[in-house]
Amino acid sequence: MQTLVVGHRSLAKTVILGGLTVGVLDTLLAIGLYRVSPFIIYQSIAGGFFGRSTYQHGWETAALGCFLHFFIATTAAGIYVIASRYLPVLVKHAIACGMAYGVVVYAFMNYVVIPMSAITHRQKPLWELMGGLRGHIFLVGLPIGLIARRYSRV
Repeated sequence: MQTLVVGHRSLAKTVILGGLTVGVLDTLLAIGLYRVSPFIIYQSIAGGFFGRSTYQHGWETAALGCFLHFFIATTAAGIYVIASRYLPVLVKHAIACGMAYGVVVYAFMNYVVIPMSAITHRQKPLWELMGGLRGHIFLVGLPIGLIARRYSRV
């Protein structure tokens, strides 16, 4: 099996670029969907640890949520980029595979991570489900796939 990139520097650069790009795009998605500031969005993410009390802790939970958000985005990018080194189809068909990966990331976050968190569970309205799913397809999975392709050495 052919390795698509030589050296850890290129791999790290690709993963970090993917994580930062998707972290920003996903933040913009949340701002558009929920019509709240990034401060509130990041506090909500920290709510995975603190539950509803997250909003009482100010900048501390916003900073923690921001860190967690970009850590998760970078982890998602890392998984795809590393997998693409062993599965060339992920690079050769980066658009379709990246979009499919966006669905996988959305499902994992909503049906594994969030249910295990301290966030109060509620049934999401259809507009929220569809907006989040579309956003993860086009603003999470697709950019990760395209960045993995751009920085691979096929």
